[in-house]
Amino acid sequence: MSTTPLPGIGVQYDLTTREHRHLSVIAHRDGTRSVNVYRPDDPDACEQSVHLTSAEAASLIDALMPDHHSSNVLHTTDLGLVAERVEVSAHSVWNGRVMGEMRLRTETGASVVAVLRRAEAIPSPGPDFRLAGGDTLIVIGTREGVEAAAAILGRE
Repeated sequence: MSTTPLPGIGVQYDLTTREHRHLSVIAHRDGTRSVNVYRPDDPDACEQSVHLTSAEAASLIDALMPDHHSSNVLHTTDLGLVAERVEVSAHSVWNGRVMGEMRLRTETGASVVAVLRRAEAIPSPGPDFRLAGGDTLIVIGTREGVEAAAAILGRE
């Protein structure tokens, strides 16, 4: 499985099956998903695409992995919250600056709950945490708040 950030759209997840079929899922910022199946003779040519609402995607997850729910897991969509990965590019104005300068929670209501840097996860980074290009921030909040946070983080 590989992931590709799609600025302004979301994230694309690509998978090649053991039968050498190329599948992708695009997780759109609005919570919807696009499931794409590519032609066996040309793995770059999309054969079929299905666009799913967030509720339809959740139903598909339940069908594929009926045991994925745990009573200890917070299901943010049930609470009107979303969690997204937002990458800080090397060209971002935030590269090398501390998180407190962004005033992200104050400006958007969204919170950074973790930073993924290389193979390390930094939970609950404080305002003095220095960002670096390539960092992936786990942002949680309302859909609008997370989108506003992604826009702030995407500034170059």
